[in-house]
Amino acid sequence: MTRMLMAAALAALLIAPRARAQGESMVGVGSAAPAAVAQTLDGKDFDLGTLIGKGPLVIEFWAVWCPNCKELEPQWLSLVKQYQGTVTFVGVAVSVNESAARVQKYAQQHGFTHLVLFDTHGTATGAFDVPATSYVVVIDRKGKIVYTGVGGDQDLAAAIRKAL
Repeated sequence: MTRMLMAAALAALLIAPRARAQGESMVGVGSAAPAAVAQTLDGKDFDLGTLIGKGPLVIEFWAVWCPNCKELEPQWLSLVKQYQGTVTFVGVAVSVNESAARVQKYAQQHGFTHLVLFDTHGTATGAFDVPATSYVVVIDRKGKIVYTGVGGDQDLAAAIRKAL
């Protein structure tokens, strides 16, 4: 039942075309990033908390079927390449209308080189209070959230500069 309610809430928010900007954060710009567990694409638990405070971290909550995520993807992949070794990028695929196998196939077809996780139980989505897919959280090396946003037209380069 909880999973169905989360799916309905995410679906309703996906309809809203307006992008949220920094300052309209669901987890709070300036707050400490929460720890959360998602799963690797082969089903093993992965604690996102192990990445927090180790350097700049960028997390996108996304889905294969999300049009905003597809719009954001070229910028995301370019930044992954540009900041390789300096910034950690993690794509957390939400489990709404999704499967780990489908996510893995998509990631391979699109040349993803960053860490891709699957939020099987919605734990990470809940911990980060994710309002919709294409939700990006940028965390600095101290573990503080410096940016959140939703939508395909986010300026992720500017957000990353805040974390460096």
